[in-house]
Amino acid sequence: MKVLMLNGSPHKDGNTYIALQEMEKVFAEEGIEVEIVQVGNKDIRGCIACNSCSEKGKCVFDDAVNEIAPKFEDCDGLVAASPVYYASANATLVALLDRLFYSTLFDKTMKVGASVVAARRGGLSATFDELNKYFTIAGMPVASSQYWNSIHGRTPGEALQDAEGLQTMRTLARNMAFLMKSIQLGKEAFGLPKKEKVTPTHFIR
Repeated sequence: MKVLMLNGSPHKDGNTYIALQEMEKVFAEEGIEVEIVQVGNKDIRGCIACNSCSEKGKCVFDDAVNEIAPKFEDCDGLVAASPVYYASANATLVALLDRLFYSTLFDKTMKVGASVVAARRGGLSATFDELNKYFTIAGMPVASSQYWNSIHGRTPGEALQDAEGLQTMRTLARNMAFLMKSIQLGKEAFGLPKKEKVTPTHFIR
């Protein structure tokens, strides 16, 4: 099994990375392969709603989004991790996720998603909610922990002092591993849930 982790911090070895490393240790114990991709310091523009991806099967901007897309398709679980900026995720990560989820046409049903957030003090729960919405719109179960998936730290490395935050990351990884393994067994026994054709509506029709 594979987990893809997206580090949305511009600081490659900062507190967000510490949280991901803590999860990675548990995944290794569970026999799950992990790949951490650094995205927070990349040059990634936002979606322009051109809808070319519906024809091309990939984003019109050939950058990290198209590089990550096959990794996303191949993985069993996705972790989106970000520091908190103004009670929101890093704008680079948001731009990547907008385009990644919209431009990839493969079925994401029952891939397990988890969001991880790091901050000095506040804005964690708002960012946590923001990132989880990518999973819930795509039929992806969301992994939870013993608390909201967050860790505290201001200067690089300070998150190592957040004992509860580190424990939250370990619990999250164990729960995510259990979910992925259980879903794999369920798929083998029962297949994926039946899908209806989507009925798109808006408020004037």
